[in-house]
Parts: sequence; C-alpha cells; structure tokens
Amino acid sequence: LYNSAYTYSECEKLYLIAISAFEVQPISIEVQEGGVARFACKISSNPPAAITWELNRTTLSVTMDRITALPTGVLQIYDVDQRDAGNYRCVAATVAHRRKSMEASLTVIPGKESKSFHTPTIVAGPQNITTSLHQTVVLECVATGNPKPIISWSRLDHKSIDVFNTRVLGNGNLMISDIRLQHAGVYVCRATTPGTRNFTVAMATLTVLAPPSFVEWPESLTRPRAGTARFVCQAEGIPSPKMSWLKNGRKIHSNGRIKMYNSKLVINQIIPEDDAIYQCMAENSQGSILSRARLTVVMSEDRPSAPYNVHAETMSSSAILLAWERPLYNSDKVIAYSVHYMKAEGLNNEEYQVVIGNDTTHYIIDDLEPASNYTFYIVAYMPMGASQMSDHVIQNTLEDVPLRPPEISLTSRSPTDILVSWLPIPAKYRRGQVVLYRLSFRLSTDNSVQVLELPGTTHEHLLEGLKPDSVYLVRITAATRVGLGESSVWTSHRTPKATSVKELHLEPLNCTTISVKWQQDAEDTATIQGYKLYYKEEGQQELGPIFLDTSDLLYTLGGL
Repeated sequence: LYNSAYTYSECEKLYLIAISAFEVQPISIEVQEGGVARFACKISSNPPAAITWELNRTTLSVTMDRITALPTGVLQIYDVDQRDAGNYRCVAATVAHRRKSMEASLTVIPGKESKSFHTPTIVAGPQNITTSLHQTVVLECVATGNPKPIISWSRLDHKSIDVFNTRVLGNGNLMISDIRLQHAGVYVCRATTPGTRNFTVAMATLTVLAPPSFVEWPESLTRPRAGTARFVCQAEGIPSPKMSWLKNGRKIHSNGRIKMYNSKLVINQIIPEDDAIYQCMAENSQGSILSRARLTVVMSEDRPSAPYNVHAETMSSSAILLAWERPLYNSDKVIAYSVHYMKAEGLNNEEYQVVIGNDTTHYIIDDLEPASNYTFYIVAYMPMGASQMSDHVIQNTLEDVPLRPPEISLTSRSPTDILVSWLPIPAKYRRGQVVLYRLSFRLSTDNSVQVLELPGTTHEHLLEGLKPDSVYLVRITAATRVGLGESSVWTSHRTPKATSVKELHLEPLNCTTISVKWQQDAEDTATIQGYKLYYKEEGQQELGPIFLDTSDLLYTLGGL
C-alpha cells in the first residue's frame, strides 16, 4: 500500500516518576477586608502532581463559592474577612511523592465603613499558553473594584467560545477541556463595573500544537530511463512540519540529478537504480508521519542521442527563445521533447519542465522574471525511453520598468515638514535594479507640482519649509535603467498646526495609565499662559480639555 500513512506519535512510553523542587512559592500578602487574596505555587513532576492547600497546616476546604483552587496551583479568595487570616501553603502530591511549599501569611486589614468607588482593575490576568491536543488549560482572571466587577470572556476574533468544552471556575477563570485546533486564538478577559461602561481588559494567546497530517500524498509513478519523476507531498501541523524524503527507508540528499524543494522530490535523468519505494516524512514536536510511493523504471536500450546545438535568445523581460537540433541518432523515434529551465543564481532553485511535440525544434518560455539568469537544457523522448540531457545554456532576461510603485507613508515631525518613507518594491514587481525615485508633491489648493529625483538606494525623504495646518498631496515613481514605472496615487497629509509645544512623548506606566511629557519650543517667543490637554480612545469621542499651568510639562492620564 504505497500511499499508506504511518504515525509514530502513539508509541508506548516509559515514564520516570520524578518531582522537582517548587519553582514558585506562595508569598505573604496584606489584603483589606472585602478584597481579593491570591497565592500561587508551581512544581514540575511526572506524572503531574495534584495541588491542594492548607491553612494553618490544616487542609483548606474549597467548597465555598468565594474560594477557588485552580489546577494550575493558584488559590483565590474573594471577599476576604478575618477568618481567612493565617498561614497558607500548598501541597503537591503524586503516587510516589508528596511535597509541601513554604508558608505564606495572609494579613487582613480592617475595612473602612464607607467604601469609595473604584474602577475595575485586573490584578491577575490570563497568561499566554501553548498546549497540545486534548489537554485542559485554565485562563486566570482576577479583578478588584467597588462595586465588585463582573468578569466576562470573549475572543479577539469575535468567534463564539466553545460552550461544550468550556466552563467558568470560581469568579471568572476560564477552563477549556479536550483542547482542539479551533480553540486556538486570543482570549479577552473583561472586568466591568455593574450597570456602567467602566471596564478594563486583559488578553492572552492560546496556541494549540498539532501533529502533522497530510493534505497531499505522493503518487506512484512509472517512468522511462533518462526521464523525469516528480513526487509531491504536503502536510500541515503546528508548528509547521519539517519535510524530508527517504528512498527505501534511507534519507535522500540533493545532488545534481536529484533535487528536493520542501514538498517536492524531482529525479532527473532516471537510472535503473532509481527504481525504489520513496517515502515522504513530515515531522514536528508533536509527532511524525510517513507516506509511500513507488517509482517503476521502464528500460529501453535503443534510445535517441541528446538534442544538440542548443542556443537561447532573449526576447523580452519575461521571454527567452530556445532552439536546438534534432538528435543525430534515432531522431525518427522521438515522440516529444521536454524543455527544462531554472534560475541560474541561488541554491536549490526549483526546476520547471514543459513538454512539447516532436514537430518543432524551438520554444518560447514566456513566464520568466525580468533581469534574471536562467539555465536551460532539452531531453528527447521515445515511447520507452529518453535521451541524455543536452548541453546546458545560460541566458538572461531583460530589465523592464517597475510593475508597481512603492507603498509610501507620510508623517510630520513638526508643523513645517513631512517625512515621506517607502518600502523597497518586491523583486517580482521591481523587474530590475531601481536606480531612481521621482517624488512629486503639491499643496491640495495649488496645481503647481514640485518634483525631486532621489537615488535608488534611498527609502525616505524629509520635505521641509512647508505651510503649517495645510493639506499636501504626495506621490512617488520608481525607475530602472529602462525607464520610469507607474506613479502611485496621490496620498494626502495635513501638516500639524503651529504650536509652542514640541516633542510630545507618551509612555505607558501600566495597563490603565499613560504618562504625557512635552517641551516648550525654545524658538517660539510667544508668552504661554497655560496648556490644554486633549485625548481620546481610538474611534471614540474626544475627551478634555484638561487645563494645566505654564509650569506643567508632565501629566499622568489614569483610568484608561
């Protein structure tokens, strides 16, 4: 069964029972009455250890709704009161071992009679997790606030959460069991003040690893001696599987006649020894699979000689004319020719093949990349065999004008400048070496266009001496030695208003707070009487102004 698939990820395993020291120990904390306490411990063991908790060296009951012990080794206590004060430790137990962590104290501070309003804050958010199929994961989310925030979960891609394999543990932790590929994604924990739009979020990515699986299998082939065989094999998995090829169970290495292009195996100028079973192997950290195919070589001794006098002529930036003479021996038995070509520069370039009839000795290959060198050779075929390869010839395609312009972006560093930056054009659209960029710009209210010519090695240019608070239109064109390509569309940009403030800096201090700093323009002689600070969430209404004194050059925005 040459197309059967085998997996080695289900082999029997011999486990060594072991347990490590604690990697994370619980830490002593002080919590105000009515708040949230959280302890954590972590230990590695094989098989995994069961984690329980003790309070004052007595097993802690976790049957109360306000106390949650997660299988990850986290203990959460909501609505803390004086009864919860004491020394906590976790106990890790396997069939053969039992370990106890260091003790950590919980000190409960008496609460105030009247509690002020507090926006929700996530004190322990979900962490990025990488797991395998059919495992169970827990995404933690602990939030504080007054009144007590409501915790909800969603996916960043807006897909629905699997309700059959998901449940909430305690006051808002998300547990997903029997993990499958569709569970992978970014999960968002949202803590909301009841009856308001005050909320905060925390996110984590769940990555699901999967063993390789074939999406295309190699097929068994029958080919004449000196012919060409191509096997194709594709697999998917997470992480992406590494592909390799074997011949009769032994790994194949690329050489001049046998080449591998990740998912393809190409055997040129087949010889009798190539008659064998070929195996495609896909492997990643989760397992490996094999698929088989057979190559049968058909023998014929009376085969034609190779085509000769092969020569090539460049027709354009994408076309080369190839011509040859018929074989000197057994040319009357030739039923077809195959034209082989590949890029001459670089390693492990893929070889392409075109089969044409025996009634012609020339062919135009017209799907080539501009400004590139290609290697060509010809093989003649008869019903039961093929000739040797002809001599190889190398020919280059011509340059051409760029097929598309660069993509530009426009930003301003001051009210009187625009920084124009662009990315290099991808090689397939560049069609040669870019020797020049032509940058055009104008005011949107003016038809007079200014043009700058820049070296082909530059990727940004600063337009200076512009008018503040004005809309400018900018476009760019790239040129090779052949000429200019098409221009980009006009892109508009408004320069900032003239201001006495320069170098505005933003720095996040935590998940809800940003520090705003600025400097006064030393060249501005105007008398400043104060500052107004405006801000907004993207896509939302502008907030402010916040009025600040002349001496203020720093402000902290909180509650974001």
